[in-house]
Amino acid sequence: MSKNLLLSPILKWVGGKRQLLSEIIPLIDESCDNYVEPFIGGGAVLFRLQPKKAIINDYNTELINVYRTVRDDLDALVALLKEHEKYNSSDYYYEVRALDRTPDFDKMSNSEKAARIIYLNKTCYNGLYRVNSLGQFNSPYGKYKNPNIVNEVVLRAISKYLNGNEISIRSGDYKDVLNDIEKNSFVYLDPPYMPISSSSSFTGYTEGGFGYDKQVELKEECDKLNSKGVHFLQSNSDCEEIRELYKAYRIKVVKAKRAINSDAKKRGQINEVLIYNAKK
Repeated sequence: MSKNLLLSPILKWVGGKRQLLSEIIPLIDESCDNYVEPFIGGGAVLFRLQPKKAIINDYNTELINVYRTVRDDLDALVALLKEHEKYNSSDYYYEVRALDRTPDFDKMSNSEKAARIIYLNKTCYNGLYRVNSLGQFNSPYGKYKNPNIVNEVVLRAISKYLNGNEISIRSGDYKDVLNDIEKNSFVYLDPPYMPISSSSSFTGYTEGGFGYDKQVELKEECDKLNSKGVHFLQSNSDCEEIRELYKAYRIKVVKAKRAINSDAKKRGQINEVLIYNAKK
């Protein structure tokens, strides 16, 4: 079946996989009955694969609200984005950014919250979704000349895909998603990476972080999948801790351009790993 080339990520997300699709896609069994992605992020892999049946999940409720709104309330979302585009400026950006610090934030509709996140993502510095310890968006204004705030063609293509297929959109602990998946499923795991320097933690997009203990917990979940005969593929940092954890599995080193970093000197090609249990 031909793929819809319009499907692509709505949001620029930390650790986005667009640049690595040529390495990732060949390792995924597209004949599986059910595609499962417990850390959906920007969704680059999902939108390239375009499975007819899938479960997508993320712990970040703001992100999941965007996907649900694109599916369920697209016209309202597009209208709100056009309003943001009309008023876009540095002052307006900081007004919108500050909404999650006010009591009025809880009164906002799901469509208003989704439009806010898309607007901030398209206009913030480096396109970086980043929150502080209180879960408040804190990236500065990006000063772009013509940010693509209302990408209506892509939004409509994604809405059509999500409505026209059996795509379950969840928000919660990734382990809940893995608990009872069907045997003939394929699981792609793109967790927050194992930090490889003291400055890495700034890239966390949910409060709480994902340090070594969480990585060990994730490895145990992968072992459970493997024991059930479920094929998985995982992306992570290329570091000693991860290599040691997954020494029983296949590991492929890939080079990724890390464009998002607070220190410009640390942007550029770095090694990442793809970990998998299939025979490919």
